[in-house]
Amino acid sequence: MRAPIDSLRAPIESLREPIDSLREPIESSLLADRAWSRLGFEVELLTPAGASRLTFAEELADRFGGSIRPVFHHDTEPSLVKGRPIFHHLATAVDVVSRHGAMICRMVDDVTILADLDRDAEPTPGWYRILSDEPRLLRLVEQLADPTAPIDQVLDPVAEAFGVKVERLDGDTFRLDDTSGATVAIAAPQGGQRERVCEVITPPISADHERTLDTILSPARELGLAIPAEAAVHVHLDAAPFRSAVMLRALVKLFADDRDELWTALGTNRRCRRLGPLPDELVAGVAAPGFTDKPWAEIARWLATLPLSKFSDCNLVKLARPGNPVDTVELRTLPGAIGGGAIMAGVETLKRGFLQRL
Repeated sequence: MRAPIDSLRAPIESLREPIDSLREPIESSLLADRAWSRLGFEVELLTPAGASRLTFAEELADRFGGSIRPVFHHDTEPSLVKGRPIFHHLATAVDVVSRHGAMICRMVDDVTILADLDRDAEPTPGWYRILSDEPRLLRLVEQLADPTAPIDQVLDPVAEAFGVKVERLDGDTFRLDDTSGATVAIAAPQGGQRERVCEVITPPISADHERTLDTILSPARELGLAIPAEAAVHVHLDAAPFRSAVMLRALVKLFADDRDELWTALGTNRRCRRLGPLPDELVAGVAAPGFTDKPWAEIARWLATLPLSKFSDCNLVKLARPGNPVDTVELRTLPGAIGGGAIMAGVETLKRGFLQRL
């Protein structure tokens, strides 16, 4: 019987190469489906004059039978101080949680939203921000300070940790210096209607994306929230599936092949302030022969040498550094929207373009 069995070996062996050639596309397709199934969203909105993200959060919590939890949100803003291009700040934000304690969304300020605000408006009582030129000190302040405390008391726990007193400056501005006289942080009233800005940040959503978004956005529409002039929607995808040469190449090509064509297809808001092309070195590198044969460890080392920016059309900053608390890639070119259907239509456009490049 050996001869007949041996005679079958060659045809069987001849099938192995075509089967093997299918394995990578199939594995990549499965990985792509997983990558695009768990999504987090940032939706930039604006409350009506006289309202705030806090009042919207309270209304939304009531509808869910849940509650709100004030928190601080860390961001940066341009500085007028010579030699210090930016200040870091903590602004008042609020979590909306269900009756079971599950996160529904977080509502935060976004410093890029300006056009629809009265920037000369006096500060609304109770709204302030805490500034520092040192992000590590500000993270310490965030750990020690109570976001529900009034401005004249919010720095007291930090002052106690440093063994000093908070100094009151002109008006309702308060400064905390350490024992050497170096400034740790300043708490100052926040004017210019900043409390009206309401960027809604969702936790990861694994299914029924449109319906889940609309549980938040339908009340927003009913309460008169609007899409700001500079608005965008940002979509976060788990970074892990993109730690693959094939997946990274497809993602880079999606945003680099024809940027204007993609912006037109999506309706990208050209007034959005924090967008930009991916680095030329990245685009050329993923297109180089043999790129998809490289192990991820080598690619990660290479990515760490590139001038990646959070404020690119596609934010890949965390891709080379696993272990981040929020380990995602961020797609930043969807236009502002206030409905789950419009947002998910944009996501589907991006996903189709990505799959075409696998």
